[in-house]
Amino acid sequence: MRPDPWTPPAPRRGDAFVRRLLWLALVVAALMVLWQWLPALQARWLAPHSTPAAERTVTPRGDLAADERATIELFEQARDSVVFISTAQVVRDAWTRNVWEVPRGNGSGFIWDDAGHVVTNYHVIEGASSATVRLADGRDYRAALVGASPAHDIAVLRIGVGFKRPPPVPVGTSHDLKVGQKVFAIGNPFGLDWTLTTGIVSALDRTLDGGPGKPPIEHLIQTDAAINPGNSGGPLLDSAGRLIGINTAIYSPSGASAGIGFAVPVDTVARVVPQLIQHGRYVRPALGIEVDETLNQRLAAATGVQGVYVLRVQPGGAAAQAGLQGVRMTPQGLVPGDVIVAVEGKPVEGPGRLLARLDDFRVGDTVRLSVRRGEATREVTVALQPGV
Repeated sequence: MRPDPWTPPAPRRGDAFVRRLLWLALVVAALMVLWQWLPALQARWLAPHSTPAAERTVTPRGDLAADERATIELFEQARDSVVFISTAQVVRDAWTRNVWEVPRGNGSGFIWDDAGHVVTNYHVIEGASSATVRLADGRDYRAALVGASPAHDIAVLRIGVGFKRPPPVPVGTSHDLKVGQKVFAIGNPFGLDWTLTTGIVSALDRTLDGGPGKPPIEHLIQTDAAINPGNSGGPLLDSAGRLIGINTAIYSPSGASAGIGFAVPVDTVARVVPQLIQHGRYVRPALGIEVDETLNQRLAAATGVQGVYVLRVQPGGAAAQAGLQGVRMTPQGLVPGDVIVAVEGKPVEGPGRLLARLDDFRVGDTVRLSVRRGEATREVTVALQPGV
């Protein structure tokens, strides 16, 4: 029997599934739209009608805490004594031979005296062809280099400050610091000028390696006050607002503050800076001996004796007058010289450590050396002479 042409065909199962799927998608879409508009609908239709909200009244602050007032006063008094230092470096085009200056870096510093001397870290200005000092009131001055001591990471600049001179930062002491004292660092981290961070003295008498062939930097103050790139050269102050150190380095795998910063103690600064201003360089106290770092390491490894092996004694020098001997040639062969194993009872493992120990004294001071000659060790008194 042939199908009736007027009878519609029965719906197929696949078409019904597609229709149900479409309806489901429409329902889901409608629910999503409703969810998005639900807060607005609630606010418009369901929230009770009310009068406009009244303005909130400000709760009185009351007096600042005593420690807050002290910190604010310290910053306001010290701020004008801190400066922002930006450096530039000369570059030359290899093809055109044109020469121009490009920015090199920036750091911090502080006013040392009424003559316009500015103290900062040596590494802030190292390799720079010029430096510009900006005062807290916005004045910029081209700075001149007065002197530097790379061994202490200290440099002195000078600016012409005209008739309105910023006050020099008050100078304190560092030999009497105690772990736990509050400290305050002011500087320009990452170019963010005149930033104050606070912390405590975390440790004392730390030592940082000065690099190949350089003496270590001794007696550093360790602090947890946040010190970042740009803080270098800025002052570390005690709670009385006195200078107790120069922020110089951080320990951080990432290059940012990790809560371990170091500052050159002010006792070192007070000893080095006047010489830089007067002579342009630091005159180190010396013994008048010749040593060699590489040979010293080899001799220490060969003999098992840690100390400073004297290779030559300067004729008429301090060591010669004290009876020290260097390497000598005899008919029997080469005779080793004396080995300095301690200064004032503190051991010295090599030439770098010896220079750092002697740096605690001044030219003309008398120091006691422990000297090993052969199998015997004796005490020798030496009056320190000017070094090179």
